[in-house]
Amino acid sequence: MSVTQEVLREDGLTFAEMFEESLQKQDAVKEGEIVKGRVIEVGKDFVLVDIGYKSEASVSTSEFSLIENKLSVSVGDTIDVYVESREDDSGLVIVSKEKADKLRVWDDISAAAERDELVDGIVVARVKGGLSVDIGVKAFLPGSQVDLRPIRNLDKLIGQKFKFKVIKFNKKRGNIVLSRRVLLEQEREELKKETLKKLAEGEVLTGVIKNLTEYGAFVDLGGIDGLLHITDMSWGRINHPSEMFNIGDEVKVKVLKFDPETERVSLGYKQITEDPWANAGDKFPVGKKVTGKVVSLTDYGAFIEIEPGVEGLVHVSEMSWTKRVKHPSKLVNVGDPVNAVVLDMDMAQKRISLGMKQTEANPWTLLGEKYPVGAVIKGAVRNITDFGIFVGVEEGIDGLVHVSDLSWTHRVKHPSEMYKKGDEVEAVVLNIDVENERFSLGIKQLTDDPWDTLPRRFPRGTKVKGKVMKVTEYGAFVEIEEGIDGLVHVSELADERVEKAGDVVKVGDTVDVMVLDVDPAERRISLSIKAAKEGTSDYRAYMDNQSSRSSLGDVLGSKLQSAIKGEKGE
Repeated sequence: MSVTQEVLREDGLTFAEMFEESLQKQDAVKEGEIVKGRVIEVGKDFVLVDIGYKSEASVSTSEFSLIENKLSVSVGDTIDVYVESREDDSGLVIVSKEKADKLRVWDDISAAAERDELVDGIVVARVKGGLSVDIGVKAFLPGSQVDLRPIRNLDKLIGQKFKFKVIKFNKKRGNIVLSRRVLLEQEREELKKETLKKLAEGEVLTGVIKNLTEYGAFVDLGGIDGLLHITDMSWGRINHPSEMFNIGDEVKVKVLKFDPETERVSLGYKQITEDPWANAGDKFPVGKKVTGKVVSLTDYGAFIEIEPGVEGLVHVSEMSWTKRVKHPSKLVNVGDPVNAVVLDMDMAQKRISLGMKQTEANPWTLLGEKYPVGAVIKGAVRNITDFGIFVGVEEGIDGLVHVSDLSWTHRVKHPSEMYKKGDEVEAVVLNIDVENERFSLGIKQLTDDPWDTLPRRFPRGTKVKGKVMKVTEYGAFVEIEEGIDGLVHVSELADERVEKAGDVVKVGDTVDVMVLDVDPAERRISLSIKAAKEGTSDYRAYMDNQSSRSSLGDVLGSKLQSAIKGEKGE
């Protein structure tokens, strides 16, 4: 057969036609373009691909993914490659599968952007100003476009897959900007339309806690948010919404108020359950013992929660029978469990008065049996006041010794003259007032009243020595026994008329006096220096003699006796 004779191929093409086809294919392979090729060999480092060129193309195996430790390519597979160079030094065509894939992705993204379609992507990293997202190529998701509300911790989104909208695309600069917020806004708007159809006061809806503040929680009802105020969360007392809810919690809430114009929604959580005060009167009658927890302290008492939503006040005066509680914190702290008794109930004002001390026996009711009137006790001086001293009887119970019950004879200007704190003293029980919680004691009652025996010890006419303790216009007071003094009237100072007592005697003088009269009831003694000087031995004869010599001045002088008691402070 002649060499010029045409040879037919199986597909019917002659050699000349095949040669022409080959030249056309070679011309079709151009650098910088994507072509299709058929895998003809898979090696360790390279994959050979027939792209219809005079020599095979080589692709690095690193550009193929691994599936169960095997390359995701086999002989006979058709793949797209990017022609980087038609021939290298070894005569192979240099191509890249990765570049071809990226270019295809760019084309797909470009088309999606033009058609306003969504793209899928995975958040891969946190970058300055937002997040990096893999949508086949790296794209930028600004922080402001991540969600409807700013997210503080963007790192928690890494690795998550979302749908995005392309809001900026520049293939030449390799710049793609995405938004997730736009999608959420669209979804929220659709949900809002549906929610508004069923939103009405009194309706119970299901929502999700979106945000917590000090004053309440914002609940997403489906495209529209409602405010659940802290006062509408619980019938009981809470300090912060986080005590009941966490962001993301699904909750059932009741619509308390809805304004269609402003689209403001007020929600309630506690309103789904019955108000515990509705039957509090039956559950907590007066006298009932209850157990609760201290939820708040004030200067005047402590608030005790005896049931969620039901609180009672223990006034500071109802905390202890014996301790003088200046502030509730001296006995209890917030969170402490306490036992109490219901003292009063006001259902209209939703107020319960409680008592802590009523859970124990009143020690004052036992004092009368332990310390009957007349009993002698011992105790330390706990406090000193202008009007007396307080003596410790038992823990928290003091008895008062009034200044007038300190001494029969000593004129006490202030109790501190005789006692100081800590002194151990004996006293007699005078009276116990259980209702007013008063315990009266006396120290002078430990001894007999010296005035009771004074008339017997100092009968009329008795002459004694005394010391001038005080001088007044109407006479001088002379002490005849420790703590007991009598008045020497100005008319009894001397035989001659005396204008001023100070002309005859001075404070500190020792003088002889005669007892003219003793009045224990009035605690008054009348004395005479004149009678003692005259050497009178017969009291009656002296008094008779004085009566015959009485004058207007003497009469006036006797009337001054009524003023003596006031002068002596009796």
